[in-house]
Amino acid sequence: MIEKKKNFKFISLNLFMLKYQDLDSRIKAYVFELDNVIYPERDYLLQVYYLFSNFIEFSEGYPSAKDLIIFFKTTYEHHGDERIFERTKEAFGLDEKYRANFEKLYSTARLPLKLLLFSGVLELMQNIVVDRKLLFLVTNGKPEVQINKIKQIEWNGLENYLKVYYASEMNLKPNPDVLTYIMKEHHLCRNELMIIGSSDTDMEFAISSGVDYLTVDKFL
Repeated sequence: MIEKKKNFKFISLNLFMLKYQDLDSRIKAYVFELDNVIYPERDYLLQVYYLFSNFIEFSEGYPSAKDLIIFFKTTYEHHGDERIFERTKEAFGLDEKYRANFEKLYSTARLPLKLLLFSGVLELMQNIVVDRKLLFLVTNGKPEVQINKIKQIEWNGLENYLKVYYASEMNLKPNPDVLTYIMKEHHLCRNELMIIGSSDTDMEFAISSGVDYLTVDKFL
C-alpha cells in the first residue's frame, strides 16, 4: 500500500479513503497547496469570469453577460484558464483595452459568493488543529492573486491557525527552499512533516524535500 522512493512515501490513490486518525501520529506539521487542494479553483475563476462579463455588458451593451458567462464556462471546461481572454476576445470581438481590466480582476475581485473548503479537507484541518499540530499553506501562485483568494475563503476559524508561505518569494516548487525555511523557522525535522497536494509539482516538491506525500484525493 505504501511505496517508497528517495526517502519519500505516498499512498496509492485507489485503495481506500483516509481519516486523520489513520495518519502517522508522529507527524507534527501538514503542508497544503491552495488551488484544488484546499478548495476547487474553478469556484474562484468562474466568479471572476462572471464579474468581467457583467462589466463588459455594462460598458459596451454587447455581448450580453449571459452569453459571455456561457462561453467562459465552456472554454474553461475544455481548455482551462490559459489564454481564456484571447479566446473570448476572438469569439466576441472584445477590445484589447479590456485585457487589463480582466487581468486585474484576478487579484482584486470581490466575489459574490464565499469560497468553500472541500468538506473532507475542512474535517482534516479541524482535526489537525484539535490535535495541536501545525498547519501550513505553501502556494506557487502569484502572491497578490492567492491573497485575494485566501481572504474570500470561508475558513470556519482555521485562519487563526494557518501559516501561509508564497513559494515565489524564494523559489517556486518543486524547489525545496521554502520547505527548508519552514523547517528551520519552526524547528521541524523532515520526518515530522507531511505534504498534501494534488499535482505532479506537489509530489516532486515532496520528493525534492525528502518529505512524505499524500494526495488530497484520499480525503475527498
